[in-house]
Amino acid sequence: MKTSHRMAGAALAVLTMTALTSCGSGGGAGPAADGSVTLKFLVDNSLGTTATAKALTDAFMRANPKIKIETETRPGGSEGDNIVKTRLSTGDMSDVFWYNSGSLLQALNPAQTMVDLTGDPVLAGVRKDFLPVVSQEGKAYGVPAGTLTGGGILYNRKIYERLKLEVPRTWADFMANNEKIKAAGITPVIGTFKDTWTSQLFVLGDFFNVQAAVPGFAGDYTANKVKFAGTPAARAGFEHLAEVHAKGYLNEGFGSATNDQGVKMLAEGKGAHYAMLSSALPPVIATLPQAATDVGFFGIPGTDAARNGATVWEPAAIYIARTSENVEAAKKFLAFVASPPAAEAVTAAVPPTGPYRITGAELPDDAIQAAKDLQTYVDQGATAPALEFVSPVKGPSLEQITVAVGSGLTPPAEGAAQYDKDVEKQAKQLGLAGW
Repeated sequence: MKTSHRMAGAALAVLTMTALTSCGSGGGAGPAADGSVTLKFLVDNSLGTTATAKALTDAFMRANPKIKIETETRPGGSEGDNIVKTRLSTGDMSDVFWYNSGSLLQALNPAQTMVDLTGDPVLAGVRKDFLPVVSQEGKAYGVPAGTLTGGGILYNRKIYERLKLEVPRTWADFMANNEKIKAAGITPVIGTFKDTWTSQLFVLGDFFNVQAAVPGFAGDYTANKVKFAGTPAARAGFEHLAEVHAKGYLNEGFGSATNDQGVKMLAEGKGAHYAMLSSALPPVIATLPQAATDVGFFGIPGTDAARNGATVWEPAAIYIARTSENVEAAKKFLAFVASPPAAEAVTAAVPPTGPYRITGAELPDDAIQAAKDLQTYVDQGATAPALEFVSPVKGPSLEQITVAVGSGLTPPAEGAAQYDKDVEKQAKQLGLAGW
């Protein structure tokens, strides 16, 4: 389900920045006579990505005046996926490029198309728990291009303070809080189903609880040995979505509300909870500065308070094309990207939405509250990557299915079964065993 994998980018797409110049295709030529090198760098055109890329390249070029980086942009979504795949397969890829980590990387055949960085000093600054999402068959190919993003519940801390509520550690506690919030005349849960991708968070953000209850779920799911509909812990996300609607906790007009409207509603205290990614917050801070401090984050609660945690989305990564004639310069750039000075440069341009995946890179003291809350989960070792980072099995229709379940039109068990059917085509296209 490619839409979910790019949700963080969609939420950041309203960040403003100076447009980057689009350059020619293909990698840069080899070093010039004076030893100078020009690297070409391909990134997607979402403004969050381009702002981050500009901060990284500007800082790197200041420190390395003999290496120039020319940045080229491509579309996002499936069109961008096809451009990346085509340019890799034809040998026309830029020296370095920005692309998803996790399941979408697997389709790029990295062993044939990318420079293997396994054991290279380039990776010295990368947190070890990030490496699996840029690896295939034990070989690592990329460095993290941004920060971790939390997928769970954004909540209004002022409402919690006023109603003397505590952050829930079980789903029952969460629903009890919703009842008190509703009694106070405030919308308990914000829904923004006009932007259909936003309907998926109760399902996708629940994977920490799925993995806690069924540790082998991702592997068995990939092998077609288990299904969402037949696994109570996995089906629970669909049930939560349906229950929130059935209890009347959603805002009026949830079917026509947009993501931007939902974040605004939350920051202004007109709604208490929003199942969302932490990356939704930075774009609105310029106009709603209270979102930085008044909005917190907690993981979607499960059934066991002792096993409370949060689902996280790993950042995209930067890779080196195997066809590059400037591999050493490219490695120097990637080593910089995976360093604390690079994180500082990005922080100055784009407010971090969660912890960096770089050793020694710390959140600033003035980081948004939701990022600090996510850092606490990371420090406690209480996170799990979203399913799409540990399984390539995805279906394209989840957001339509979750809109129907969350609107009371499709029963949750039926929605889970529909999604099980939806993933079959994708799994067969990938040629996975067991399908």
